[in-house]
Amino acid sequence: MGLTSQPAPAVTVPLLDLSAQWREIRDEALAAITRVCDSQRFILGPEVEGLERDLAGAIGVRHAIGVSSGTDALLVALMALGIGPGDEVITSTYSFFATAGSIVRTGARPVLVDIDPVSYNLVPAGVRAALTSRTRAIMPVHLYGQCADMGALTQVAADAGVPMVEDAAQAIGSRVRDRQAGSMGLAGCFSFFPSKNLGAFGDAGLVTTDDDAFAERVRLLRTHGAERQYHHRLIGGNFRIDALQAAVLRVKAPRLASWSEGRRRNADRYRQLFRQAGLDGRVTLPVEGAGHHHIYNQFVVRVPERDRIKASLADRQVGTAVYYPVPFHLQECFASLGHVAGEFPQAEAAARETLALPIYGELTDAQLRHVVTSMAAALDEAGV
Repeated sequence: MGLTSQPAPAVTVPLLDLSAQWREIRDEALAAITRVCDSQRFILGPEVEGLERDLAGAIGVRHAIGVSSGTDALLVALMALGIGPGDEVITSTYSFFATAGSIVRTGARPVLVDIDPVSYNLVPAGVRAALTSRTRAIMPVHLYGQCADMGALTQVAADAGVPMVEDAAQAIGSRVRDRQAGSMGLAGCFSFFPSKNLGAFGDAGLVTTDDDAFAERVRLLRTHGAERQYHHRLIGGNFRIDALQAAVLRVKAPRLASWSEGRRRNADRYRQLFRQAGLDGRVTLPVEGAGHHHIYNQFVVRVPERDRIKASLADRQVGTAVYYPVPFHLQECFASLGHVAGEFPQAEAAARETLALPIYGELTDAQLRHVVTSMAAALDEAGV
């Protein structure tokens, strides 16, 4: 019997696949977890202190305080500033829910601003226009792994005499020239959710600052405001990072730069493949700003007929996601802010048109090519 040709195996491209990363760190991570279990020190302690010391050095700040999640990092930073009812915090209307949610949880009012249509980050002129006598902080978001326009925003904040709290949840390792995300405001807030470039094995976060007094307040607040057990100077919360998460993150942190470089290489390869396929005029690709170092927590494109394109890509085994389909000003829970559809047109357009493609560093060239050829077919099917 002669040989029969076999069909080539189908290419699948999950939106995120951490299995390759796990294989790289498995033995070291399990050893770190075992070390914590053997010590029976699960709350704070040497693992947390080691992580805080390592990340403070990497980010270029005096203090790094491990906390329970990126959401809690935002909340405890605002609490440390004493922000509460009657205060206003200016931020983007286009981000993950925790950005505005943390402001409301303090009792303050989020003052929403539209985004730049290219970077998806806050427009400094919009922030300046939103300032009032009640403004207590500005919270720029470094969305998708690229820093906001921190030069202009720093000037706005300085002129107004208000602090900046950087929502750097998606941006660890991102920088503007020689300044790291999380080192340019009074505080930086990071998330170590598993999908981040530096991800834990669950929820974890970090607050960074150069201000000694602010750091002391954050450390107090993360342990119910207690300087010592049962003696409380402040009313805080249980915002402590688990020692197990800190141990895992200490294994991963030395690899962060190489993992992020893998994402950057894939972003460059996407641009090349989209251009070669003649799609650069049909798909709007991410733009890295001058002087910016983008770490591509997400590779977000803009396409017409986004939802049809997404469904067509799914049929071709390409995973995608929409970040974020409903801006804050159109969320039901923020209806009391009094905003209406059409008020922030750039955010609303981004919510309709953006689509995140797989970008993690372990993608093969065959997978990248499959994403691009599948996008070409999807666009043709949709007639765009």
